[in-house]
Amino acid sequence: MALKDLMELIRAPAVLTVLGDAIAGATAAHGRVGRSGIAASASSAGFYAAGMALNDFADADLDRIERPERPIPSGRVSSGKALGVATALTAGGLAAASSAGPRALRIARPLAACVWFYDLIGKKTALGPLSMAACRGLDVIMGAAENGWRSAVLPAGAIAGHTLTVTQVSRGEVHGTSRVAAVSAAVMAIGAASAAVVRGARSGRRGGTVGSVIGGAAFLASVLPAFVRAARDPSADNARDATRRGIRGMVPLQAAFAASHGSPGGAVFLAVIDGAGRVIGARRKQGDVT
Repeated sequence: MALKDLMELIRAPAVLTVLGDAIAGATAAHGRVGRSGIAASASSAGFYAAGMALNDFADADLDRIERPERPIPSGRVSSGKALGVATALTAGGLAAASSAGPRALRIARPLAACVWFYDLIGKKTALGPLSMAACRGLDVIMGAAENGWRSAVLPAGAIAGHTLTVTQVSRGEVHGTSRVAAVSAAVMAIGAASAAVVRGARSGRRGGTVGSVIGGAAFLASVLPAFVRAARDPSADNARDATRRGIRGMVPLQAAFAASHGSPGGAVFLAVIDGAGRVIGARRKQGDVT
């Protein structure tokens, strides 16, 4: 398997959008990222990449009709190799979680199961958006697990809620979405950004307030226009664009929560990640991050 094909299979640029889940959780727990937060972020990346490979394995027959350019239907990657990649990356994610600590590993196990459930079963049912949201919520909780997961309930809920509505929009990438799904995504985005800003204001730190406002504003600027366009015209093209922006917009939302919990370093790191993701996304000629 060529490296280029592997990177397309796992949607490598999109993996950047998941690193901040654990950072948002870790900073909520004790105001900094720490060693366990870094290890949890690595675990998140492994699970996300595994989920992308597993997605293409599960959708191989459908993609031959709807997305023949993808690695499996185009013949560049076999279904067996895609499943092997997903299995290896899941194992890597569990190993990284183990290095974060025993509590993180306890969250990582159901998280890994949730990823596999979504791709193999849940995606094609009414449970699809809920199971995807659960994956992202657990991802945030994993980052906080070693230092008290309850402190991360707010960012976990906001990120999970945003994921839920974006996943609903993504179901219309081929045949068009619905206005209700697009409007719901816009309303949820406003709510998620507001939660981060309110948390920053309550922190009592000027930096937390300013950082959360900047991150929240960047998040809304990234996602709201696409959701509004999809609400006005719920075509497949607009659904795909809203989904891409909804996924990439996760990073400034994560940064807003990191800042709100007193971690300017975490917020700046995520801002750099966001910038790198935008540059990579602008240069991509084919494939998608959805």
